[in-house]
Amino acid sequence: MKVLVLGAGLAGIPSAYYLARDGHEVTVIDRQFAPAMETSFANGSLLCQGHSYPWASPAAPRIMLKSFFRNDQALRITPKIDPRLWSWLIKFLCECPRARADKHAATRLRLAAYSQAVMKEVVSDTQIEFHHIDKGLLYVYRTHHSMEEGLRQMRVLEQAGLNIQVVSGARVAELEPALKPVADKLVGGVHVPSDGTGDARLFTAELARVCAERGVKFMFNTQVLGLDIDNRKVRAVSTSKGLIAADAIVVAMGSYSSILLRKHGVNIDVFPVKGYSMTVPIERPEEAPTMGGLDEDNLLAFSVLGDRLRLTATAEFSGYDMSISRDDFRYMTQAAKDLFPTIGDYSKAELWCGLRPATPDGNPLFGATPIGNLFLNTGHGSQGWTMSCGSGKVTADLIGGRTPDLDISAMLYQ
Repeated sequence: MKVLVLGAGLAGIPSAYYLARDGHEVTVIDRQFAPAMETSFANGSLLCQGHSYPWASPAAPRIMLKSFFRNDQALRITPKIDPRLWSWLIKFLCECPRARADKHAATRLRLAAYSQAVMKEVVSDTQIEFHHIDKGLLYVYRTHHSMEEGLRQMRVLEQAGLNIQVVSGARVAELEPALKPVADKLVGGVHVPSDGTGDARLFTAELARVCAERGVKFMFNTQVLGLDIDNRKVRAVSTSKGLIAADAIVVAMGSYSSILLRKHGVNIDVFPVKGYSMTVPIERPEEAPTMGGLDEDNLLAFSVLGDRLRLTATAEFSGYDMSISRDDFRYMTQAAKDLFPTIGDYSKAELWCGLRPATPDGNPLFGATPIGNLFLNTGHGSQGWTMSCGSGKVTADLIGGRTPDLDISAMLYQ
């Protein structure tokens, strides 16, 4: 079959890889000039099964309410007159009760664990390099209250099959010497051996290169304008470079998937959640962490990508606003300097934001839509990097008429 993949990011490129392996004639279309130039460009770089507990949790409503009065909250709302934002937020809040959050956490973990296994197959096959560190991740806590809540969530994941190791503050410093200067501020942590870090943009670009070598075609600098539909089946994609015919189409456009689909009567609950990152040049390599982690009290993620320190924090519900200012990074910078005060010059940091495609319950969306030949691979929220390879294989399986290796019933388009 001739298959078009719309989007050259962490969802689209692994989809193209597996579709090409199945023998399909694959073309990837993206409005940017290269792969992974939008949400996949500078994310947290954590491959984190241990972060499978969804944003929609019992603590989320209180945190979001505080954000109306304080700008130092990990989850924050920028009030706007946007009916879609408020409709999505109402659905999000309905998923926050503990029983629902626990259920979604287990579902997300299954895909995250599967995806990590699939990624190993991809790396073995392609031999691509992407600053991968496979030493686990540290989830550290500053107060007994935050650790108690963090452990409760981790125990939910443990019951669903995740291997975790609860450690003291002193043990955190032993596992990660870079945290010794702040060990007295930490009451403890959780080490998740299965987790790791890696440069998501570099991975995507390298996998796209391999795909091109294996016959996948790429159309960059190409706007997707709409779908050509006849008798409830999509026949082609209308683009800024003309009409491109296909037998099947994968919508992997992140937060912009819902905009395209809405034009054609397909409504999906995917809304952008703005994330911020800083990439700091490492000037003191001896102070750099040897593994990635999260300061859970500040929801600050850190990872080392070669000679750079990647830092991310904040999930902001502000629609499709891509503007940033120095003030947006003030809280993140303070939290980062508390952990790594002299690792580099924070004034030289590269500042970035991206729009994570989020669903209210945190589960991505796969499968066929009411329009024939049109398939979804979107809505991964904060775990797009972790779930990328597994999601690509699931998508290829569904298009190929195969049953995926894991139960995705909770993630299929309804």
